[in-house]
Amino acid sequence: MFTLTINQTDSRRDGDCVPQLLKDLRHIPARLDFDRSVEDEVQGIVDSPRQAVDAAMIALRTGSWYVGIGVGPVNEPLPNQIKDATGHGLIYARRAVDRLRNGKDRIPVAVEGPQADLAAESEAVLRLLGHIVHDRSPAEWRVLDLLTPGVRGQQKAVAEELGITTQAVSKAVARAQWNEEHAARPAAARLLGLILEVR
Repeated sequence: MFTLTINQTDSRRDGDCVPQLLKDLRHIPARLDFDRSVEDEVQGIVDSPRQAVDAAMIALRTGSWYVGIGVGPVNEPLPNQIKDATGHGLIYARRAVDRLRNGKDRIPVAVEGPQADLAAESEAVLRLLGHIVHDRSPAEWRVLDLLTPGVRGQQKAVAEELGITTQAVSKAVARAQWNEEHAARPAAARLLGLILEVR
């Protein structure tokens, strides 16, 4: 399983951002739903490495969160609430987010698990993806939020909805490296998944 511990970087400056993050994460299928675990922290447990990557990118978008991903088992049966869950996956996620809080990483995502080398490799790929996501402008996000990955022929409809040209949509997609990001997400997920497979 994949546990995410997502801790707000500066709640005193930014206020409580947990409700918005929970809203943003609500469409990610989870074994144990994302929920507030303590004051300015969200945790959730997912089965799929792809879901872990998707959730991490959502949190990294704003630059307001440390994202720790723990790869490992969680004790079953799962409780009703994330704050009551236990297991190695949660310990790894806590270790990952604590490492971020004590560092100066520009793209604050960390991975911990039983295979340190694979965890480091997946962390490196996630940081590259996070860099792309974090550096997008609000104008680029206005376009990208209306697109669905892997669906062709959307740009004309997006242009009409936003009242801009199809060329402007195309340029925003290219500048934001949207296609490259979504093409690389499976690689990040595959590396995360390998941490569980290697014995």
